[in-house]
Amino acid sequence: MVNDAEGEHLDVSVPALLAGVRLDRALAMLTGMSRSEAAALITARQVVVNDRADRPRSHLLSEGDRIEAIVPPAPEETVLPEPNVSVMIVAEDPDFLIIDKSPDLIVHPGAGHKTGTMIAGLLARYPDLAGVGERSGGSAVRPGIVHRLDRGTSGLLVVARTEPAYASLVGQLAAREVDRRYLALVRGHVADDRGVVDAPIGRSLRSPTMMAVSRDGRPARTAYEVVARLEGEQPRTLVICKLETGRTHQIRVHLAAIGHPVVGDARYGRMVDPELGRDRFFLHAFELGFAHPTSGEYVSFTAPMPADLVALLPEDLNLGELG
Repeated sequence: MVNDAEGEHLDVSVPALLAGVRLDRALAMLTGMSRSEAAALITARQVVVNDRADRPRSHLLSEGDRIEAIVPPAPEETVLPEPNVSVMIVAEDPDFLIIDKSPDLIVHPGAGHKTGTMIAGLLARYPDLAGVGERSGGSAVRPGIVHRLDRGTSGLLVVARTEPAYASLVGQLAAREVDRRYLALVRGHVADDRGVVDAPIGRSLRSPTMMAVSRDGRPARTAYEVVARLEGEQPRTLVICKLETGRTHQIRVHLAAIGHPVVGDARYGRMVDPELGRDRFFLHAFELGFAHPTSGEYVSFTAPMPADLVALLPEDLNLGELG
């Protein structure tokens, strides 16, 4: 689930309870939109079912169908604390929290995911977060959220605990002063030991929920460095990627654009890895660094690769501090 200025990305698999239900009714149930709003979105071909945007509003769904759409922004609702949501805290500072996000955890509520989010779990432990960040009606709409990681991506992100810290961290991101490094396993052997993909990213013309390299897109730069080239029936390359900008799905789009999609990325690589499952791909935010919002001292944090990713690598591969 991703949120941007155009709306929230809905990407769900139809559960058994919605099998046989009309597309417009199911979309309304999944997003909280009215039936007429859902129908209008379908008519405008902004709803994709199993890679097709031409389904009529009356189309009857089957269990397992994949629905993708951009849902127009709705009035922001207050996020309620949920003590049962587990969130791994790497570091706790008066100004910020460093989170090691699990791949199945959604960062904040959006279409189809109103509860069970990371921020709801954090609010149960840190109620003061409710007043930090962009505001609507007196409350922060995404308490403390400075940046996000997609569902399917694991690793580090920072959450601000005070307004001054929020302003500092958002400013550092805008100025490209936050260091964000990711480990990605990609298909094929990357020829160059290091390089930079400098290609603008915009909305895909094929699917409203996908991004693509586009001449009319926003500037985007991803630096990469090869860690290891792996032989086998399906040659792969382990790379470190450093974000120089922060566009939606940037690393996944850029790596696919140079012919090396991320392993397990069904959206941009069109191939699910059976060991990872449908909604998990090999992308892990393992290092995060920035200037401390109060002292100005540079601080950095690392998170080891989760076991599901380590299992895809050779046992004798020496990753040093990366693994």
